[in-house]
Amino acid sequence: MSKEKIPIYNIANLAAQPLDSGDFMIESLTSYVGRQPLHIHNAHRHTFYHLVCFTGGKGSHSIDFIQWPVEVGQLYFMVPGQVHSWNFDVRPEGYIIHFTEGFLRGFLLDPNYLDRFSFFSGHAADCVVRLASPLREKVVTLLAEMTDEFHGHSGGGVNPDLLRTQLVQLFLLVQSGVAAPRADSTAATTQKQQLLLALRKLMDQHYKTLRRPSEYAGLLYITPNHLNSLCRDLLGRSAGEVIRDRVLLEAKRLLTNAGMTVAEIGYELNFQDNSYFNRFFKKYEGVTPDEFRRKNVMK
Repeated sequence: MSKEKIPIYNIANLAAQPLDSGDFMIESLTSYVGRQPLHIHNAHRHTFYHLVCFTGGKGSHSIDFIQWPVEVGQLYFMVPGQVHSWNFDVRPEGYIIHFTEGFLRGFLLDPNYLDRFSFFSGHAADCVVRLASPLREKVVTLLAEMTDEFHGHSGGGVNPDLLRTQLVQLFLLVQSGVAAPRADSTAATTQKQQLLLALRKLMDQHYKTLRRPSEYAGLLYITPNHLNSLCRDLLGRSAGEVIRDRVLLEAKRLLTNAGMTVAEIGYELNFQDNSYFNRFFKKYEGVTPDEFRRKNVMK
């Protein structure tokens, strides 16, 4: 049985005109959607960071199996590895950007710079942002300027460093509109958020083998009670539920791949007993793995 995973695209697969290094592109969304093959509307992953700003259109989009309607002024941000799909009723308008981690690595001294932006957390609930005026207009104007620069319409050839500067400016503008700082925000709150980010990175690395809060607490050098309190304070869920949800998310991602049987997916996720995997999935998702697959499998 083939072990081929859900389709994964790089920028060169999708861009009409990437930079020479293939690590950045920006394009009008109407143009981009119009020239893409139909299969990208089914669930797939990217090897790069991906963001979209909608200025028009109707339909929906899904990030890690959570669906949102297309709305004017909405932006969504994705990190490498997330699963998404589109379903447009009216061809959308706006802008789309793809960039790799390497595009900014040599430009910024801090290799973890993107971690400061909540919309790059890699968690679907944080990925979608709706901007109000006048910030929305500022963002759209900046995206138009970036598009002109990328396609050489500004004269003098493409300047990658100018695009890098504009990209960081875009992130800062959007983050300023996500949420105003709380009056009671403290260093302790920031420390909790950094711990949560570290937990999420550890779960991404070890979700197949580590399932107990005590194991992650040990890696974070905190007690299991501290970890549980952290998750309840910031997410409203226990540490065990957060860890379980990460396993469930990966199960759903793999189930969109018709090249793996349910038993193979259970084994891939370290469920030695296929019946246990089926019970686990149905208990927390409400349907069996086969039922979920029938609803979400690529056509």
